[in-house]
Amino acid sequence: MSRRGFTLIELLIVVVIIGLLAAIAIPKFSNTKEKAYIAAMKSDLRNLATAEEAFFYDSSKYTNSFALLNNFAPSSGVNLLVVQATGSGWSATTTSLYAPGRLCALYSGSATPVPPATAEGRISCQ
Repeated sequence: MSRRGFTLIELLIVVVIIGLLAAIAIPKFSNTKEKAYIAAMKSDLRNLATAEEAFFYDSSKYTNSFALLNNFAPSSGVNLLVVQATGSGWSATTTSLYAPGRLCALYSGSATPVPPATAEGRISCQ
């Protein structure tokens, strides 16, 4: 008499293998999501730089008011703060609700650099 089916040991081995694969995949997935949030923060800083330069060419000064920047709004979940805006430069930082502890910064012109920004025009994150 032959019985068909899986033994308990075979089923346990399959469950263990699936558990190991899940243990490897889940941290990689969460890291990918954090990279996406950081990319959104960087993108907002690039868009702000474009909007600030457009505003500067129209009015010969930079602004810290988003209302004066034509059609500019930060992404959902991203907090954007213009730290300094003068006639000769500006600086800004971004944080994300979904990537706590992460900060990106950018400055342009003679504005005071905001850490982690160390080079003018280069977006730096920590």
